Amino acid sequence: MKCPYCDYQDSKVIDSRGMSEGVRRRRQCLHCHSRFTTYERVQSGTFLVIKKDSRREEFSRDKLVTGIRKACTKRPISNDDIEQLVDRVEGELHHLGKIEVPSPTIGELVMKHLKELDRIAYMRFASVYREFTDVDSFRLEIDALVKGQEKAVSAQLPLIPQEGFIASARSARKARKRELGTRR
Repeated sequence: MKCPYCDYQDSKVIDSRGMSEGVRRRRQCLHCHSRFTTYERVQSGTFLVIKKDSRREEFSRDKLVTGIRKACTKRPISNDDIEQLVDRVEGELHHLGKIEVPSPTIGELVMKHLKELDRIAYMRFASVYREFTDVDSFRLEIDALVKGQEKAVSAQLPLIPQEGFIASARSARKARKRELGTRR
């Protein structure tokens, strides 16, 4: 493996860790002793991306990582988190089983996973991907994001049950006990 710092051709592996889609290796250059990380993954069949102007271009994982990294700038998101997100997106794209995938499909998958990872990074990505031209379009997306969060929170059970919930649970238990007692 060529050193990215001094271009020396040889390095040694210091640490290897398995990931969901490959292996992460920490390496050290035998010449300058600098350390760097490489990622190895099985190269699956490539597919073409259909751009908005109908051009076709080979899918580039690096291009996807770069776009997501820009959205995640100055956010508490590790490179491993970004790699895992890209692994999930790429996996879903391969599961589609298509040779050609429209770029909006890729963008929507990225947004779905970014929304789960970090809402600020999601908004940054959405502002570029959806080409927001004014504050109103940005506000509409934020409102939709907040409403989605409110729905998710309201669908959850309370962490500390309310008094009425406890009383109804007790009465349900008592009714079950009475019902079991009358069956015997």
